[in-house]
Amino acid sequence: MNTPVKLVLVGPMGAGKSTVGRRLAQCLTVPFMDSDREIEERTGADIPLIFELEGEAGFRARERAVIEELTGRDAYVLATGGGAILDADNRRVMTERARVIYLHASVAQQLARTARDQSRPLLRTDNPRARLQQLMDTRDPLYREAAMLVVETDGRSVHGVVQEIVRRLKLTPVAGGGRRRSPGRRPRARSPR
Repeated sequence: MNTPVKLVLVGPMGAGKSTVGRRLAQCLTVPFMDSDREIEERTGADIPLIFELEGEAGFRARERAVIEELTGRDAYVLATGGGAILDADNRRVMTERARVIYLHASVAQQLARTARDQSRPLLRTDNPRARLQQLMDTRDPLYREAAMLVVETDGRSVHGVVQEIVRRLKLTPVAGGGRRRSPGRRPRARSPR
């Protein structure tokens, strides 16, 4: 009998956790969950508003409860917020219940991917690059400590990252999982990113 797929993606903002997670879940035909989206759905408020009303501590308490619940499910790919790793309880729960994958992105890549995103409360600063570097300096050792697998995402396609995870964890993708194509149509050539 196969072990249920339970994967948690950690890493900085802009590393591609949600995008890669969604595609990975499709490939493995398991549910995809995003802890930030789950918090927004449950509260009816977006993350910046939660930060404004409850502060980072209030948001982190909500995040801890959601991660505790979601990691208890049978099979999943879970994308977590960049700061979820800061909480020792989150790290314990994630590593005990799932295989943790660190999607690593350089500060330059994070900056490029988040430059126009107004939904990142921690980047509301005069110097986003310095802030991203500060966050990386603090969080990178925690990501690496929790992860059983580190995958570089800089300049890579989502498909390439997903295939690396599947190969390195020796997972079995479901035939036809992932991208859906119309019968008889040839896939378009994609340029590498």
